[in-house]
Amino acid sequence: MTISSLRQYIQRLETRDELHRITEPVSWNLEASAVTMLLNEEDSSVPLFENVEAARLIGDPYRGSQRRPWDRIALGLELPTDLSYREYYESVIERLKNPVEPVTVAADDAPCKDVIQTGDDVDLLDFPWPYIHAGDGGRYSNLHTLIAPDPDSEWVDWSYHRSMIHDSETASVLLLAGEQTPNMYYYKYERRNEPMPVAIAVGVEPAVQYASVMWIPTGRNEAEYAGGLKQGPVELVPCETNDLLVPATAELIIEGEILPDERRDEGPFGDYFGYMNGPRRSMPLFRVTGITHQTDPILPFCVEGVGVGHTENTTSSMEVGCVGPDATLGLRTAGFDVECCAPWKSTPRTVYAISTEKTNPSYLHDMANFIFTTWGMLHVDFFIFVDADVNPLDQRAVLEALALHADPDTDFHQFGVETMPKVPLNIYQTPTEKGDVQTGTSKAKTSKAYIDATSTESERESRDTDDVERKYRAQKILKRAGIESETFSFIEPGDSAQ
Repeated sequence: MTISSLRQYIQRLETRDELHRITEPVSWNLEASAVTMLLNEEDSSVPLFENVEAARLIGDPYRGSQRRPWDRIALGLELPTDLSYREYYESVIERLKNPVEPVTVAADDAPCKDVIQTGDDVDLLDFPWPYIHAGDGGRYSNLHTLIAPDPDSEWVDWSYHRSMIHDSETASVLLLAGEQTPNMYYYKYERRNEPMPVAIAVGVEPAVQYASVMWIPTGRNEAEYAGGLKQGPVELVPCETNDLLVPATAELIIEGEILPDERRDEGPFGDYFGYMNGPRRSMPLFRVTGITHQTDPILPFCVEGVGVGHTENTTSSMEVGCVGPDATLGLRTAGFDVECCAPWKSTPRTVYAISTEKTNPSYLHDMANFIFTTWGMLHVDFFIFVDADVNPLDQRAVLEALALHADPDTDFHQFGVETMPKVPLNIYQTPTEKGDVQTGTSKAKTSKAYIDATSTESERESRDTDDVERKYRAQKILKRAGIESETFSFIEPGDSAQ
């Protein structure tokens, strides 16, 4: 059966004994996030908090393990969870190549319409939005899909921007210029003095959540890619107070509009870098016009910042398991010879490694130019290019390539010196660069960088690739010492003839 809702995914977790139901009363005020963080750090089961005021919370439902961060992403797509990283990547890439159009269903057939609230009945504070870190500026919804239309075309963008709850009918949304939805707001709606219609879908089915974080090109339909990922159409249903279509099986839909030239404080927030990011900024105001939801809704959230971006929470796992394959496909589609493009597991939002057969300097520079000027590279500062036989998901292998092949004098390249946008959430920005509540989003510029950690032709020629017998003996010793053979490519002497 195709997984078409968060509830079905949760059932699948429970079947695998990976769900921890917590029936005791738990507070949304730090307690739910503290329990989630502890389970994340121990690579343990996913907590479902069943007694949190008027709704249920689930903490980091897609978080994978340190060694295999893509496993629960694969579970949400009903892929085998024992796939190797390469098998997993290729499976997701094949699905992304075959988008499936969504279908529209009637409100009576949409679980997200169990309860409908508009007008004076709307109250955001009826739900237990978690206060996640001590020092956060407020309570957040930070694992959802934000849906907004382009005013000049039929395109509707699905994205992933956290929202800080202010009162019963307003929130501020972290819209950082340089990404698709913020660009639409700042450069189209606000300049025309028009409100931007918005819906925030909370607790969507896995494929919808994954498509929302991917680098789907501007103008393309994320709903179709989500259909490709699940190998079936995503069901959509019209909103009650605007013309947007939203995922019908979502747990909760917040309808509204982002108003031109109106701002509210946002942050600080314990962000994915593992630090309390600040100061408070001035961000666009989201005014709620309607709320619909399932009976006894389940609200997912992510404890950002755990382990300084290690694969211990949902967003970092999705970066590795969703954005990585999508970026690989994107580079291949653009004509580049890319074996694998993967976020570095310990810093998955800022450093990527790319393995490629073609390694001449001009080719790598062309690829860097495409990456830094074509995609939404706001959050990525560094790329490391490695040989095709180096596994980009193996941090040790990438570090080894960096140590052996990257000449500090010739292989470290700054790109777009002082013309590229700085990562607006990164701690290395000065307080002035970060901006404040008056100036809003930082406009600081910097250079991006890439490192050529591929081997030279002479280095490749000097490798001892023929001594298979010696490698075979070494691997047998490692196996006897207790090293699992799946951690390396086990060589048989007969392989030398291949």
